[in-house]
Amino acid sequence: MATLSDQDLVFSFLGDPTRRPNVRRIDTHAASVFLFGDRALKIKRAVRLPFLDYSTLALRKAACTKEIEINRPFAPDIYLRVAAITKAPDGSLDIDGPGSPIEYAVEMRRFDDSQTLDHLAARGHLSAGLPELLADSISASHAVAPRASTSAWIESIPAWIDAFAASFRGSQRFVEEDVNELRTLCHAAFSQLRPRLEQRARDGYVRRCHGDLHLANIVVIQDKPVLFDAIEFDERIATIDVLYDLAFPLMDLLHFEQPFAANHLLNRYFSTAVNDQTGGLATLPLFMTIRAAIRAQVFLARLDRDDGDRSATLEIAESYFQLARRLIRPATPMMIAVGGLSGTGKSALARALAPLLGPPPGAVVLRSDVLRKHLFGVQETERLPAAAYTPDSSLQVYQELAKQAERVLAQGFTVIVDAVFSRDDERAAIDDLAKRLKIPLVGLFLVADLRIRQARVRDRSNDASDATESVALRQEDYEIGPLTWTQVDASGTPETTLARSLSLLPTSP
Repeated sequence: MATLSDQDLVFSFLGDPTRRPNVRRIDTHAASVFLFGDRALKIKRAVRLPFLDYSTLALRKAACTKEIEINRPFAPDIYLRVAAITKAPDGSLDIDGPGSPIEYAVEMRRFDDSQTLDHLAARGHLSAGLPELLADSISASHAVAPRASTSAWIESIPAWIDAFAASFRGSQRFVEEDVNELRTLCHAAFSQLRPRLEQRARDGYVRRCHGDLHLANIVVIQDKPVLFDAIEFDERIATIDVLYDLAFPLMDLLHFEQPFAANHLLNRYFSTAVNDQTGGLATLPLFMTIRAAIRAQVFLARLDRDDGDRSATLEIAESYFQLARRLIRPATPMMIAVGGLSGTGKSALARALAPLLGPPPGAVVLRSDVLRKHLFGVQETERLPAAAYTPDSSLQVYQELAKQAERVLAQGFTVIVDAVFSRDDERAAIDDLAKRLKIPLVGLFLVADLRIRQARVRDRSNDASDATESVALRQEDYEIGPLTWTQVDASGTPETTLARSLSLLPTSP
């Protein structure tokens, strides 16, 4: 008669409803989590896999210790300690009892798992400001992440591409021609991007990151996103370009059909990252594609383990696969310039337009108000003195806007430039840029009467603009000059302005 292993005994002990009423067990390929009361205990399963080894008690204890070490900076209120499961001489088990340890667990403070971002996104319940808060959390984690002393992860990318392609072929779930095309496009993109990736590694952008930032590993606690379950079992998998870390939630938001959230995450991250990351924009299509393809691979692997709805699992795998195919395809970028006096709704329009424009996850928004604050080294909502608005400083802002727009466009992304553009030479500079780059340009100039503009300016809060009602009044005397851009009546609702503007684009998004 077979005897139970120590781990089997531990699982029976922790899952005993007579000891822990309403206990719930969640199993993955590498761990079993027991939820009870306000606590969760995560046990490493006694397995050896190609990418991890938990086959001995010593290895599992070390893995638990490492998980606490890696995750506590992300989620200090969740990750508490390593707890020992002990066995007394009489055979009874306890948590941190007087007996000998036969297993170890990561003890965590339990949270409401219905508030993980995958559940919220599936229900369409992502709050309006959540993507920006998530961007801030990810950016902060990257700012303190240890820099890698090697760029070995770059060498591993072709192997990852070949691995998921081989997995897709072996499953026989996807059309072989589609798999081959995906592999070919990924390798071609990698070859083109390799010099850029190597330069980013030299610049310190390869760091020890979270490594597994899909939406199920982000939870909202007290209205703030918290990152958890970072990779602890393999430094190599988590030592990556910071934008490959960002690419996971960007891709997953697109998978859950949340393009607005994905775009706002993108723009907030690039606006607030400690180091300028815009030079890495070109990497995102490949990074998001790899993330989507590996996610498809993960769900295909679950087909062999799941006792539940296999058709649903296959459907998810298929959706990630098709998303990967869509993300790797190059798109033609365009430039949209949104001008207008203060209070016409330029920034609201830019923010609404950006998610609707290709390539995914939408256009990069460059806002003069934000750029001016960056140039003066202050926070976005910190008010600048009048000296920051001299003709010379404004010229510098517009020149920098054009420079950054060119940088974005050169990497294949659509850009929206948001500024007053009250002078003919400011608009002409944007026109000339588009002509020189042979990029389609749509110039929109929003108009609304003074009363509406002043009311909107008055109602602003926590915004980068320093415009006041008196500024709006003074702007009435501006000599706009001849307009070659299309005037858009912006006196109505933001939705009406968006609809009017969309009708002016050369193709429907």
